[in-house]
Amino acid sequence: MARKSGQNQGSVTKRKNGSYMVQLTADGNRLTKYFKTKKEANAWRIETLQKIQSGLFYAGPRLTLSEYFEEWLVARKDSIKLKTLYQYRQIIKQHINPVLGNIKINELQPAEIQALYNKKVESGIGVRTVCLIHSVLHCALNHALRLGIIFRNPSDAVYKPKAQKREMEVLDENQARMLLIAAKGKRHEALYKLAITTGLRKGEILGLKWGDLDWDTHQLNVQRQIQRVPQEGLAYSQPKTAAGRRMIILGSDTILALKDHQKRQWVEREFMRGKWKDHDLIFPSSIGTPLSQSNLSRDYKQLLHEANLPDIRFHDLRHTAASLMLKQGISVKVVQERLGHSDAAMTLNVYSHVIPGMQREAAEKMDEITAVIDISEMLAKVENQNGLQ
Repeated sequence: MARKSGQNQGSVTKRKNGSYMVQLTADGNRLTKYFKTKKEANAWRIETLQKIQSGLFYAGPRLTLSEYFEEWLVARKDSIKLKTLYQYRQIIKQHINPVLGNIKINELQPAEIQALYNKKVESGIGVRTVCLIHSVLHCALNHALRLGIIFRNPSDAVYKPKAQKREMEVLDENQARMLLIAAKGKRHEALYKLAITTGLRKGEILGLKWGDLDWDTHQLNVQRQIQRVPQEGLAYSQPKTAAGRRMIILGSDTILALKDHQKRQWVEREFMRGKWKDHDLIFPSSIGTPLSQSNLSRDYKQLLHEANLPDIRFHDLRHTAASLMLKQGISVKVVQERLGHSDAAMTLNVYSHVIPGMQREAAEKMDEITAVIDISEMLAKVENQNGLQ
């Protein structure tokens, strides 16, 4: 006998052979599916009802890719950062929809996706952009696969160009000192000191508040970052990863630099008086509001020029910090935690170029430890001395 689960909730019926039959009605169509166990039958019934209620079970296959993207972006809205959402929209609008947008999602073929990638490469567009196109498309189609709108992800079958790994540029110990000497007495002196000693990202540094710093324990809690979102302006967001929310211990010299910076900021606040807008930020603009990343970048480039240093990105100060720590023999685990990487393997992968030098150092030290001392000459000298006596 069929057991009904409620109005329009479908039914689960045990058959003579011991299997179970599920029947559902959607858009006037009867759906029937068979399962070995009652548990599997009910799980499918509930999952299918959820898809029907979302409006995508039957409407999904009839959606064009551009229509589906709109549904997908709404679903992702609360799970990704505003800047990432904007990037997704731009990739879809500029690169995917003009070519594939009018194709029904369940009719999209791997060859059509491959043609899109090939066309982009031939047009001279950057490989990184093509990789972003693939990433967005693949992620969106995977969601459609989980919803049951499509039964395979056509982007799985295509070849995407491999992005060339950008060669890392870092400052050595002397160059790092030269940068800090050039920053001496300037408004962002403590900011550059913090960047080189901790490896914090630019957005993380600009998101720091005085309340994040414990003067007594030297603990700095990284729990937010500032990003510029196109058409939205500057906005606070969570760190890049869960591991990005971290606690970092600062050295005494860095603490002194921050104390001097705080005194300078008090003078600045007094001078600006009513114009100052207090956000409790450690590194704000001249009126207390979040500091623009582009303004910091201009200041940084000018500093590099004054110090006669290579024209490297601000982000390369993060790589500089990591390389200097590893070369000083600081454990990979500690470096990983300070950088906010999810695991030590990621740190090793990113900074593998530092490891060969460390291995040579280790090899020399191990040779010193295990060197066998030839005492024959020493004994001969002792015997000679005894004979003379």
